[in-house]
Amino acid sequence: MGNVEFLTDNNTNTLAQEVNCLKAMLTLILKAMGQADAGKVIIKMEKYIAELEDPAQAEVFNNTIKQIKYAYRQ
Repeated sequence: MGNVEFLTDNNTNTLAQEVNCLKAMLTLILKAMGQADAGKVIIKMEKYIAELEDPAQAEVFNNTIKQIKYAYRQ
């Protein structure tokens, strides 16, 4: 993957759709992992968020994790 370049469109709507795709993909990966391992991933991500120095970035990450957790429980 070191040589793979993922091109991203500058269009805001396209970026938003790509982010939604990644959230859905992460949710499906967590579901495939099983509850115990998925829980560990979420806990580690929450610890990572708590260590972020930028409060705005931490808030965005926190909201994203909340969305993924909600989708995981569905």
